[in-house]
Amino acid sequence: MNWAQKKTDKPVQIGGATGLKTCLGSYNALMTELAFIKMHGLGNDFVILDRRDGGDTPPPAARRAIADRRGGIGCDQLIVMEPAKADVADVFMRIYNPDGLEAGACGNATRCVASILMDENATDHAVVETISGLLDSEKGEGGLYTVDMGPARLDWRDIPVAEACDTLHLPLSVDGLSDPVGVNVGNPHAVFFVDDVAAIDLAAIGPKIENHKFFPERTNVEVIEILSPDRIRMRVWERAAGITQACGSGACAALVAAVRRGLSERSADVVLDGGVLRIEWLADNNILMTGPVSRSFTGELDPLLLAGTIR
Repeated sequence: MNWAQKKTDKPVQIGGATGLKTCLGSYNALMTELAFIKMHGLGNDFVILDRRDGGDTPPPAARRAIADRRGGIGCDQLIVMEPAKADVADVFMRIYNPDGLEAGACGNATRCVASILMDENATDHAVVETISGLLDSEKGEGGLYTVDMGPARLDWRDIPVAEACDTLHLPLSVDGLSDPVGVNVGNPHAVFFVDDVAAIDLAAIGPKIENHKFFPERTNVEVIEILSPDRIRMRVWERAAGITQACGSGACAALVAAVRRGLSERSADVVLDGGVLRIEWLADNNILMTGPVSRSFTGELDPLLLAGTIR
């Protein structure tokens, strides 16, 4: 189903036991409740809005309010489904980080949106369009979905980084972490190899690397531990979101980095805090990501939240 906008004149709790009033007059322009669905992929969670039937995307203040885990719904990313721009696509997916800014890729969200489309159309295939390109998705057995995340981009200008260098060995060292591999999977990643991912204080070091001047567009940060040639342990600090339970594009970057260093096969399980993704780096340079999706609940956004006034 498409989640439609609804008009309402029912009372809205403004605050306090006696703070009920009907939102009329100057508030009429905000009298829209927008349906949402809360989903996650291995704990990487999303608020998904369906704008395929029209309507404006919530402005940055509203995006931040929706993503807030105390005053809003709470999510790692806000996802907006829009009409497809390409003839071959089923939907255009916009991705917004909790800071309200747009992101280029999110593998776990792509699986979630693809699953919605497949349920609607009673099919096992969907094409999700993003600002980073078209992502083919397939439904497999056991509730798993596979997304072709597109090519791994490895040139220093593609990451991007601030100076010409070999992205197999980025010249960067921060608080004991050094020598990362740079990979772009629709967004930038710096992948660090460590002996024990649990020993890394990612909450302290993640923001330092994310905002380092070496990364002009900031970066996602992965620390990975090679368990075997077909199994990699990974923790992630996501750009603008912080530590998350899983990151699909980060898992793709981790495998590419490990293969480039000769430490992994081209297909491997990436073990995240929230579960396991199967990643395969194909000979044509595209990356396949396979994992589950989960639906948590549905609801409607309060007009004040859409206006960005609820904190």
